[in-house]
Amino acid sequence: MNESVTQWLTPLQENGLVPEDAVAAFVVGSAARGWHNARSDFDIYIVTQGERLSATGKSSPVPLDPPYVQSEIFYHEERRWEVTYWLEQQIGQILSKVSWEAYEAGQVTEEALTRREELLLAQLGTCFPILGEDWTTRTRSRLVDSAFRSFVVVRSLSATDDAVEDALGQMEAGDLESATISARLAFRHATDALLESKGEYGSHMPKWRPNRFRACVPRALPFDEYWKIETMHGYDSADPRPWIKDVLTICQDIAIRVEV
Repeated sequence: MNESVTQWLTPLQENGLVPEDAVAAFVVGSAARGWHNARSDFDIYIVTQGERLSATGKSSPVPLDPPYVQSEIFYHEERRWEVTYWLEQQIGQILSKVSWEAYEAGQVTEEALTRREELLLAQLGTCFPILGEDWTTRTRSRLVDSAFRSFVVVRSLSATDDAVEDALGQMEAGDLESATISARLAFRHATDALLESKGEYGSHMPKWRPNRFRACVPRALPFDEYWKIETMHGYDSADPRPWIKDVLTICQDIAIRVEV
């Protein structure tokens, strides 16, 4: 991250977007990891103790109390910035949803978290703090101690199994086009499980999967091998069965190696 904390905070403060009761603010997404480009938006999360009311803000529903989060959009140096406000109590509620008690009770990720909630937790571990670094460090520790990793890994492994079974059934029925798609889905779910087991979250944003892969360097699958399958290297449309079988074998091998 080349930009200093001041360079991030100043545009927010100049636009009156940092409330007095803010306990933390952090950059999330591609900019937080140095993956952004000239066309990327900047995304900021600000955590407050009290609700922020704004006539220009956009509200989005969340299954929390209160049942919404607000966001503001502005432009700085021709770059689009989106600021999302979370209440401190809302983040506590989300972390409670992925407690070990919830996990052992048999909750699954789709029932426990919405996509917006999961994305918040996924980005918390890789965010760039610009305000309230101590708060961010403490909350990251709570995330590490939670069952979040197990929740998402089990979800991805279950999706892998489903896609493998689909591919096998479709291949047996001679539906090789559908079997190809199912094999690709199985591989992507298996890869997500592998990355999530190493703390690299973000399965809802597949465009960053190669970057996440390079970031954690999993031993179970070298990047070159991953990229060959991702780009369907060696796939023969005239006889796709060997490629499909190889991919499904790799998926099953990954599933065995992944620690829940």
